[in-house]
Amino acid sequence: MRIGIVCYPTFGGSGVVATELGMALADKGHEVHFITYNQPVRLDFFSHRLHFHEVVLEEYPLFQYQPYELALSSKMVEVVEKYNLEVLHVHYAIPHAYAAYMAKKMLEDKGINVKVVTTLHGTDITLVGSHPTYKTAVEFSINKSDEVTTVSNSLKEDTLRLFNIEKDIKVVYNFIDGEKYAKAHQTECKRIALANPEEKILTHVSNFRPVKRTDDVIKIFNRVQKEIPSKLLMVGDGPERLNAENLVKELGIEDRVLFLGNSNEVEKILCYSDVFLLPSETESFGLAALEAMAASTAVISTNRGGLPEVNIHGKTGYLSEFGDVDDMAKNAITILKDEAVLERFKKNAKEHIKLFSLQNILPVYEEIYKSCSVTV
Repeated sequence: MRIGIVCYPTFGGSGVVATELGMALADKGHEVHFITYNQPVRLDFFSHRLHFHEVVLEEYPLFQYQPYELALSSKMVEVVEKYNLEVLHVHYAIPHAYAAYMAKKMLEDKGINVKVVTTLHGTDITLVGSHPTYKTAVEFSINKSDEVTTVSNSLKEDTLRLFNIEKDIKVVYNFIDGEKYAKAHQTECKRIALANPEEKILTHVSNFRPVKRTDDVIKIFNRVQKEIPSKLLMVGDGPERLNAENLVKELGIEDRVLFLGNSNEVEKILCYSDVFLLPSETESFGLAALEAMAASTAVISTNRGGLPEVNIHGKTGYLSEFGDVDDMAKNAITILKDEAVLERFKKNAKEHIKLFSLQNILPVYEEIYKSCSVTV
């Protein structure tokens, strides 16, 4: 099939999932065209079936803010026409589903019937989409999509609660390539570069937005390191990084916390880790937790959103109430203080990710494309 993928080309979960999906589809023999304002950060053009089309915003003095939706929908029309695309798979309701609907209508005037699959990822629904300014447009564009998916049952329930949705919503979990993480663990992992043999390593990966609660990450680790020799790896960047760095200085643990910035090689960093910390206020799915589990890492997280569907309490890690730093620290210490317990959680985490394997999830998306495509 010939598939267009529209996403945010960033380190966020939706962009990562969309990019990995596109590359996997190309590996299966599909022709995949990414349409966005920058090349996605994890996009690897190893396959000749992968294409990137940049959405260019022209400067025009009339606009205080450039109308990205107009440029995006026009580019979708151009790419669909030129390459005879059958499906546009848009990730994130705002602005992608809305722009896709406009592109679909423009193409219909040209006698072209392209199908639109919309995948909802989380904040586009729970934080932004439900705002009165956007709610009507988001609800409209979801209902006008040919197929709609969410990345967890929790997000599906939120979508149905917040909007009047007429479409059937399919739950298709995010996926993970376990082999990539296994290979990194075997060939790249040299813990001695970051910690002494007796030290444990805790890790956090995010875009450092307020919802990720990086201050709680630091507070949890501070409690843990008082009882267990350990280091903390903070991977990512964003608006809360400076506050996190200041809190580390305030607590006097600068020598125990490493800020590594954004990385395209998360699997190589996670292979060092014993426990992954994800005290988020909300997570529609928790892709970062799944990536950690693929690297045989136990997960300490909140019980918000889709996290209980990913992190199984008492098996792959522990779940706590949002903001309960003491409980999350206690759970981390419980895992780390006993080597046999730690190894059991690591093994369980690695085993659990098989449910979210690329081999299981990719055929589901392929079937969705085929079911709505008029040419198959």
